[in-house]
Amino acid sequence: MRLILAVLLICLSGPTWADGSLFSMQSREDGRPWEAVGRLELAGKAFCTGALIAPDLVLTAAHCLFDAETGARIPAGQIQFLAGWRNGRAAAYRRVRRAVAHPSYDFSAPRNAERVRSDVALIELQLPIRNTTIRPFATGPHPAIGSEVSVVSYAHDRSEAPSLQGLCGVLDLQSRMMVLSCAVDFGASGSPVFAGPEDAPVIVSVISAKAEADGRPVALGAEIAGALAPLRAALETDAVRQTLDAGVRRETGAKFITP
Repeated sequence: MRLILAVLLICLSGPTWADGSLFSMQSREDGRPWEAVGRLELAGKAFCTGALIAPDLVLTAAHCLFDAETGARIPAGQIQFLAGWRNGRAAAYRRVRRAVAHPSYDFSAPRNAERVRSDVALIELQLPIRNTTIRPFATGPHPAIGSEVSVVSYAHDRSEAPSLQGLCGVLDLQSRMMVLSCAVDFGASGSPVFAGPEDAPVIVSVISAKAEADGRPVALGAEIAGALAPLRAALETDAVRQTLDAGVRRETGAKFITP
């Protein structure tokens, strides 16, 4: 049955309805399979959750790249990825080279389902993370309605260790958007949604926002199966643009002397 979405809230707050409880992975041993999930520090003012999908690429929500108060883009140099952050330490620290939101994403657009559908971003790290205990996750297509999924996230009241919820489900699929029964809160934006076997999970969505469906709070996630190609293209375009800009600066700085 099609769920009717009512109130949509960005940045994820308030009580939630979910099928399973959150498990806080306080020990390194508990969280070892999930070390590629980390906290994204945003200009020292906020944080989101992100996950490695390649040694140098982090998947997260597009709205995490914007200052919530001003709407301005957060400079890449002011973003840091803390892989496996736990109790004051990370398994790896990386600065960011560049970050791109999905080409269709508009931070200033109304907070509705259309914005959720493109709320995906890729972050390129300055240096890849090559560590045998931090393995990037594969990505995959969305699961069917009724499937069980899991979410690994950080949030404002559990920001010092990742939490795993493994018993939430896909309530509905609405044109590149997943409606989930998973628990979300501030900081959980960008959290990876996993499907598949426990020993080989794949990321099928990222948490974007919270809404109400049939009077119950739910989590909304953007599907990523069709989003990665335009995101990778945007990264390449940004890299070319920065290279060209650097070339222009070098050329205009040259001094020509007539022989």
